[in-house]
Amino acid sequence: MDDNIKLGNASFDNMMFVLKNEITQKNHKDYKFMNNEMQEIADDIWAMPAYMKEDDDYSSFFMFTKIESGDTVVAFSEGQLNDGNFALSNPMTSGKGLNRLFKHDEKRAHSVLHFLNMISKANEGDWRIVE
Repeated sequence: MDDNIKLGNASFDNMMFVLKNEITQKNHKDYKFMNNEMQEIADDIWAMPAYMKEDDDYSSFFMFTKIESGDTVVAFSEGQLNDGNFALSNPMTSGKGLNRLFKHDEKRAHSVLHFLNMISKANEGDWRIVE
């Protein structure tokens, strides 16, 4: 990654983490974060908590999904409670989601970034700049 593109900087909003393989029933358990396991919430859309605490209204979720190009990406959504119903916000790029988490909890944002970078080091994904 370019040295000028760092977690917490506005330019990091344009970063997207792309997996080399899709998420399936067979491999989803290979991607656990802090003992959280992915759940398939719709066809080819997998969610897993990145940040969720009992005493905090803010929550952030990994969203593993295929996009139009056929690539599987790691996007983020924030949890929202409306009239007693829990819903996820529209997905955002990996970088934007991490920057939003960074504003809320820097330590957790660094842990999530480390998790994604470990996937990259295992040659299972890469960071890309998106428009």
